[in-house]
Amino acid sequence: MDPYMIQLHDHGNLPSVLDVHVNIPGRSSVPGKMKGRKARWSVRPSDMSNKTFNPIRAIVDSMKVKPNPNKTMIALSIGDPTVFGNLPTDPEVTQAIKDALDSGKYNGYAPSTGYLSSREEVASYYHCPEAPLEAKDVILTSGCSQAIELCLAVLANPGQNILVPRPGFSLYRTLAESMGIEVKPYNLLPEKFWEIDLKQLESLIDEKTACLVVNNPSNPCGSVFSRSHLQKILAVAARQCVPILADEIYGDMVFSDSKFEPLATLSSNVPILSCGGLAKRWLVPGWRMGWILIHDRRDIFGNEIRDGLVKLSQRILGPCTLVQGALKSILHRTPQEFYHNTLSFLKSNADLCYGALAAIPGLRPIRPSGAMYLMVGIEMEHFPEFENDVEFTEQLVAEQSVHCLPATCFEYPNFFRVVITIPEVMMLEACSRIQEFCDQHYHSAEGSPEECDK
Repeated sequence: MDPYMIQLHDHGNLPSVLDVHVNIPGRSSVPGKMKGRKARWSVRPSDMSNKTFNPIRAIVDSMKVKPNPNKTMIALSIGDPTVFGNLPTDPEVTQAIKDALDSGKYNGYAPSTGYLSSREEVASYYHCPEAPLEAKDVILTSGCSQAIELCLAVLANPGQNILVPRPGFSLYRTLAESMGIEVKPYNLLPEKFWEIDLKQLESLIDEKTACLVVNNPSNPCGSVFSRSHLQKILAVAARQCVPILADEIYGDMVFSDSKFEPLATLSSNVPILSCGGLAKRWLVPGWRMGWILIHDRRDIFGNEIRDGLVKLSQRILGPCTLVQGALKSILHRTPQEFYHNTLSFLKSNADLCYGALAAIPGLRPIRPSGAMYLMVGIEMEHFPEFENDVEFTEQLVAEQSVHCLPATCFEYPNFFRVVITIPEVMMLEACSRIQEFCDQHYHSAEGSPEECDK
C-alpha cells in the first residue's frame, strides 16, 4: 500500500465516517511510542517569551503605593489621547469607518501587506518630490508597534545590535531583546532640547550594528529635531553605512513654532524605513492601523528587504480590513481644522504645564515642541528623602493622587514624564498638587527645609 494513502472504512449502518491512517515509513504506528521522546510532561515557556520584558510595565506594576483616598486620581502617565474623552476624533473619521462597515466589502481577508487601493492612498498622502512613494513602497501593519517590529525583524539578526534613543520608547528594547538583538542606547541631551549626542552615537557603531532608530517627534521628550540636526544624523548614517528606522508616529504633531521634517525628504542615499499610523494624529490608537514607508532611492535595500517585509507580514495576515477600507476618506476628508484644534489644545496645555512646573523649586521641565509629552527633571539633591525618580513619583501618587511615569521607564533616571492630553482643568489641578508636594518635601542644598517662594 502507498504509505501516504488515506483509507476509507465502511462501518455498515453507522453514519459515514472518514478514518485517516497515515502510515509513514520508519515510524511506529503504536500510539504513545514516539521514537526519541520520553513520554512525560515538560511544558516550558519559550526563550522568546522569557526574553520579552517591558520596562514600563515592570516598574509601574511594582509600584504598590495606593493613591490618597481623599483626592481624585489624575493620571498623567497614559499615552492614550482618548482616555479622558476630551479629544475625540473627527466625525469624518468616524463616518469613514461606518461607511466601510455598511459597504460589506471589507469583511474578508486582505493581502497581508494591505489592500492595493489602501496602500495607494497612503503612498499618495505621503508622496512628495523629495521622497517619492508608490504602493509597492507601503506595507500596512497592525498599528505602528507592529511596523517597528517588522522593521527590526527584517534588518537585524540575533547577535547584532541596534541603536536606540535614551530616553526613548521602551518598546524598542522589548521587541529587540525578545529577538536576541542587543540594544545600544545613545544619549539625548536635555540642555539642547533633547538633540542627539552625535559623537557618542557614532562611537557606538560597530560591525554588528544593524540599524539606527530615530524617533522624531519624540516620546517621551516631546522634542522636534530641526532640519540641520536631522541632516547631521543622516551624515553619521551615511558615513557608517547604517540604515535608519524612523519612528514618525507623531509626524506632523508639532506646535506652531516648530516644523516636522520627514527624515526621508532630507537624504537620497541613506535607506530608511519610516513607521507611522493613525493612532496619534487621528486620535484612534485602538484602531490598530500603522504602516511602513520604504525609502530606498539608491536601491540599497533592493528586493531582499522588501521581500523580507512581505514574508514577515504574512505571519498575521495584515491589519484590520475595515480600517483599510476607511483609509481613503480618513486621509483625504479629515478637515484641517481638526488637526489645528488638536495641536492648539496640546500646545496650550504644554505651555500651561511647563509654566507651572518651571516655577517650582527643585523641578526642571524641558519645554516640548510637539507630540503629547513633557519631561521634567528632578533636582534630587533637594529631595533627599527620595532615592530616585521612582520613589519620588510613588510618593506623589500616595500623597497627591497624581501619577506621572518615572523616567527610569525610559532609561533616564531622575526625570518624570507628563502626558499633556488631559483636560485643562485637570492639568491645572495636577500642577497645583505637584507644587504642594514639592513645597512639603523640598530642602535647600545644605539639607535644611526651605519654603518654596511663590
